[in-house]
Amino acid sequence: MYTPNTPSHNNINLLNFIQERASIGTWEYNPKSSELNWSNQTKKIHEVALDFEPNVEIGLTFYKEGHSLETINELFTNCLEEHKDFDAEVQIVTATGKDKWVRAIGIPIVENNECVFVQGLFQDIDNRTKNAKALALKEEQLRLTFDTALVGMAIIDLEGQWINVNKSLCKTFGYNKEEIKSLSFMDLTHPDDLKKDYKAMLSMMSGNLDYFETEKRYINKKGETIWAQLFISIVRNDNGVPQHFVAQINDHTEIKKSSEKVNQLLRTTEDQNKRLLNFAHIVSHNLRSHYGNLDMLLDIIEMDLPETTDNEIFPLVKQAVSHLGETVANLNEVAAINIQKDLKTEKLNLLKCFNGAFSSISALIIESKTSVSVDIDPDIAIKGVPAYLDSIILNFLTNAIKYKKPQEPAKIEINARVDQDDVILEIRDYGQGIDLKKYGEKLFGMYKTFHKHEDSRGLGLFITKNQIEALGGKIDVKSQVNEGTTFYIYLKKYE
Repeated sequence: MYTPNTPSHNNINLLNFIQERASIGTWEYNPKSSELNWSNQTKKIHEVALDFEPNVEIGLTFYKEGHSLETINELFTNCLEEHKDFDAEVQIVTATGKDKWVRAIGIPIVENNECVFVQGLFQDIDNRTKNAKALALKEEQLRLTFDTALVGMAIIDLEGQWINVNKSLCKTFGYNKEEIKSLSFMDLTHPDDLKKDYKAMLSMMSGNLDYFETEKRYINKKGETIWAQLFISIVRNDNGVPQHFVAQINDHTEIKKSSEKVNQLLRTTEDQNKRLLNFAHIVSHNLRSHYGNLDMLLDIIEMDLPETTDNEIFPLVKQAVSHLGETVANLNEVAAINIQKDLKTEKLNLLKCFNGAFSSISALIIESKTSVSVDIDPDIAIKGVPAYLDSIILNFLTNAIKYKKPQEPAKIEINARVDQDDVILEIRDYGQGIDLKKYGEKLFGMYKTFHKHEDSRGLGLFITKNQIEALGGKIDVKSQVNEGTTFYIYLKKYE
């Protein structure tokens, strides 16, 4: 019968010290007597009392059902029957219900081709295993992120050779992974951008830079130039020695092309604006001069050749010239707004401006029996041009009176509120209203009228809209026929 050697007292103390520090316990099993012994450290790993007496059946119940229990059953059976050593990492469920990773080692002692004893070690590897699995999970997640990222990603050695690239980068350059790895970083870089790349890589390796970002050009497999945003950083070991580069290469060739198209459109728009300004200059000066000459010539004819005016044609010519003068004056007024690029704006108190407007048309308000309700905070100020704001206010007030319902006095409600950077001025009347479905797109057009009124020229709203936009604002409208109209004027708040 096999009898294990009995260690001395000093050896026992050293063994206990090693078991405690390494979290390693021992176990022994006698197949003939079915006796199973656990060391104190093995019992601690299982979280049982030190006077706990195990047996094989009880010992197996600690192993987690499934893979761990099946594995230890098979290994222990092979150890007894086929005399095979085993060393396995499996999970147990401790007496307190904790899942724990352990390393179980078993060595059979064989005499006359029969297993007479099994000696083993039992080690707590829970923290190490869980940390390793967590690290493996992170590495797998990083690998998947790298492989499936929509942005091109690459790992590059210090000589500029590709160590690894993802699918997006291969798609950007048109090469497969094997092809691209046979090339260097410099092989794919546009020749005109190589110097900048060399300089950045040397600065990172020398420690002057940790990362580098730039817009640059590459050459794809078809020989085409592609534009990309490059972000590259250097990876160092614990001693600060450079190991490799990590690069992100975001293809924005289409964005670059779109940007060029936008710039071309902007250049075209700028050219067209210059032409419009030239046209406005012609309207402001040349046409006015021509009208003045025509009007003066007609006056001379009337004075020096009165007999030639005594016919049906001359009054028609004079009327046509008069209409031309009126048109030129209207166009000149509009052109004056658009020609001015740098308007000198100032702080304008909105309530004071309204009070000034009321004073200038007080006779009209009294005569028409118009009622006006004003709700404007006296502290609200806008950024504007005094002449423009006066014109805007007067136009809306006089329109509200002009287009009131027949046989009813006009009623006007005015209020203002601040919304972030804007002051929203709301002017509501209860007059004839406008059919916006029919006339909405033409409402602010030049020479557009929507009511039969002898004073309607169709110019007021057109000029007013131009003045509001010249101040950086905008205008909206709501209206229903026979119910009235509300204008919403957005003006810039004075900071």
